[in-house]
Amino acid sequence: MLAALARVLGDLELAEEALQDAVALALTRWAGVVPEDPVAWLLTVARNRAIDRLRRARRGRDRQEQAGPGLGPPPVADAALDEEQLVSVGDERLSLVFACCHPALAMEARVALTLQVVVGLTAGQIARVFLVAEPALAQRIVRAKRKIRDAGISLAVPADHLLPERLAGVLAVIYLIFTQGYATRPGAPEHRRLREEAIRLAKLVATLMPDEPEALGLVALLLLHDSRTAARHTPSGEVVLLADQDRTRWDHAEIVEAVGLLDRALRRGEVGPYQLQGAIAALHAQAPSSAGTDWAGIAALYRELLAVAPTPVVALNHAVAVAMTDGPARGLALLDGLDGLERYHLFHAARADLLRRLGRVEESAAAYRRAHELATDPADRRFLSGRLHDLAMPDDLGGSAPTMGG
Repeated sequence: MLAALARVLGDLELAEEALQDAVALALTRWAGVVPEDPVAWLLTVARNRAIDRLRRARRGRDRQEQAGPGLGPPPVADAALDEEQLVSVGDERLSLVFACCHPALAMEARVALTLQVVVGLTAGQIARVFLVAEPALAQRIVRAKRKIRDAGISLAVPADHLLPERLAGVLAVIYLIFTQGYATRPGAPEHRRLREEAIRLAKLVATLMPDEPEALGLVALLLLHDSRTAARHTPSGEVVLLADQDRTRWDHAEIVEAVGLLDRALRRGEVGPYQLQGAIAALHAQAPSSAGTDWAGIAALYRELLAVAPTPVVALNHAVAVAMTDGPARGLALLDGLDGLERYHLFHAARADLLRRLGRVEESAAAYRRAHELATDPADRRFLSGRLHDLAMPDDLGGSAPTMGG
């Protein structure tokens, strides 16, 4: 409903305020008896409230202009409020995704705005996801909404010829939404909601742009990651590494769907980063066991990914794959040549594991301690503390390590 109102009004803040007015009125008017068509009722009331707000703003502007030129607020645009457009609400959220992902907005603002306006999270929930203060996050969202309004950014799906220039930003935001849900602790409301919404939005984009292989690649990648969700943690919330996961608990229907989409994408020409990441995830998903994983193929795909997306995290994953094929010494040499990951706990955890495999226990313990210092998720910290204990090192992590039998 918010998406439909925003598209017609052209102003996100006005649409939110009008819809809030309608919901507040419904709480008193319905009195336990819901109208036959509650969506139409709410949209009609919201439409009328929006008109009232626009009229009041116009009257206020007229009074200011009578008081003196240049003293009034900026003009309020007339809204073409088509009642038929409002009542026939389909899936309007894709329009909002493209508006929220406009290149005029910073990436942080795009993600936060999409999470609130499209996914429906509150500012407090988004602040918890990104580990920032709620007032700062709320201000970020307000500024983004006003930039959309003041710049006259359309709240409709762009014309076909404009879609390609927006696509990279849209796919990046959808992927970030998924990864935030994937990283959120199991049981948290955002854990499932963000993952499912990201997959749904990715499928909408792939439907809108059926000839775009990267859109298909992203859907496949998200499905492959999502397929392992049930096996990533124990019932008590402890981390389970990929090598130790019960593969019978993976969602094999999602894997089959993803592999089919990936095959379609890879047949369509130039290969992009989402297709390559999807291909890597597919090799993991289709392996009968950790020992039976095609690590040489994964290392080769990471080399291709480094050529198109040369980020430190991709280089880290490439080094780990190389260690699985050429031995821990070769992987460690690649890791130690990387820059920009000093504050990334998984970098130190990977170094610690390779050092452990090389028998360099003291250095491994130091790397595990550093990873523990940088990790923010309690489950990650417990896992790293347990790894340190497995090295038979003294407990100096503030008493957070489980017992050896735990």
